[in-house]
Amino acid sequence: MSSGNDIAQKMMSQDAFSKWLGIELLKVGIGSSKLQMKVRKEMTNGFGIAHGGITYALADSALAFAANSYGNIAVSIETQISHITPVRIDDELTAVTTEVSKTAKLAVYEVSIFNQKDILVAHFKGTVYIKKDLHK
Repeated sequence: MSSGNDIAQKMMSQDAFSKWLGIELLKVGIGSSKLQMKVRKEMTNGFGIAHGGITYALADSALAFAANSYGNIAVSIETQISHITPVRIDDELTAVTTEVSKTAKLAVYEVSIFNQKDILVAHFKGTVYIKKDLHK
């Protein structure tokens, strides 16, 4: 079986959206991940703060890398996010994913997103369905 990091590298090589976001894989382990990205001007809304979809997309990618680290294909079936602190241009965001629970078919993860000042800017929770297919 491939390691979580090997699977993440393969996933990232085919993930045009995460690449567009500028996501860097800092660490991927079994059931966990740590990603980082920098907010660019084109990611902001009319108020000059990052569009909520940016932190959501970072969290969703972090969920995907952690949930797929076991080797089976895992897809999200329910997610939610709380935006806690505004995110601005040039903020460096770090998403840290933790596995909360896992069964043969379902797993729950929490993703905390911090800025460069180590301030929590968003909290995300995601549930995934685990398929029998394996990443190859």
